[in-house]
Amino acid sequence: MCRWHKPWVLLGVGLPLFAQTFPQVFRTAFKTNADLVLVPVTVSDHNGSIVNGLRANAFNVFDDRISERIFSFSEEDVPASIGVILDMSGSMKATLSQAKFALRSFLDIANPEDEAFLYSVSSRPKRNAGFTEDVDTLLSGVTSDARGSTALIDTIYCGLDTMRSARQPRKALLIISDGMDNHSGYSKTELLKRALESDVQIFTIAIDNAPRYEKPIQRQEARHGLSLLEELAAKTGGLYFVIRDSEDIGHAATSISRAIRNEYTIAYVPGNAVRDGRWHAIEVRLRVPGLRIYARAGYYAQ
Repeated sequence: MCRWHKPWVLLGVGLPLFAQTFPQVFRTAFKTNADLVLVPVTVSDHNGSIVNGLRANAFNVFDDRISERIFSFSEEDVPASIGVILDMSGSMKATLSQAKFALRSFLDIANPEDEAFLYSVSSRPKRNAGFTEDVDTLLSGVTSDARGSTALIDTIYCGLDTMRSARQPRKALLIISDGMDNHSGYSKTELLKRALESDVQIFTIAIDNAPRYEKPIQRQEARHGLSLLEELAAKTGGLYFVIRDSEDIGHAATSISRAIRNEYTIAYVPGNAVRDGRWHAIEVRLRVPGLRIYARAGYYAQ
């Protein structure tokens, strides 16, 4: 069980995209004193299908608006360490079966060498399964009950904390939730900062199950929850889906699984590689029209 209320000490947060977190094929290609920034990138078409086969010259990368030379580029299906945050609080009672189906769809096409863990969201974070390569072990931790208050933000914190013990260089967090939170000790701002300090891509499936007859304050809380899930994905380079029809949930889950398996990785050394502790914005542009690109918003140079 991770710690879930303040104070919580975060240990050893450094520059999340540097070479020491990437496979050996990249480590040996660079000088040991170079601060190598690695940017996982997903590309999709107008239908949301993942686009493969692009080359390095299809991309431009900017660090604090300064164009950088792409030092190395790859596209390969490598194993990933994946954390699953499944909302099983009372607000998900009507849609928990959909959420469980999404998780099964996601795992069905995962890389066989992936490792994954599962946390459930309720009144407090609960680790249902630690890192495992056994899908059945992971799914066995999913119960049929949705109950309790919702400590979503604290549970995501736990997931990011657990990722520090991941074995694979590619790290992703999948969140399946309606976004509601009424029992966390941490704030949205604190969570976003922690997410940006990590080297984890966050993918979210937001289940919009708010009834039309809810009070205005409840509808506003639901919108804030959906906005949180969207922002987490956007700023860490993951995909974001809003599900209003149960028929769409399987498509969203399989799309995310394919995205994790079919990423590009752009590597560059910033022209001003200074560990100054401040935020550096990353922008990746695509020279091919009609396609959409997903990449993390930046990094802290620590």
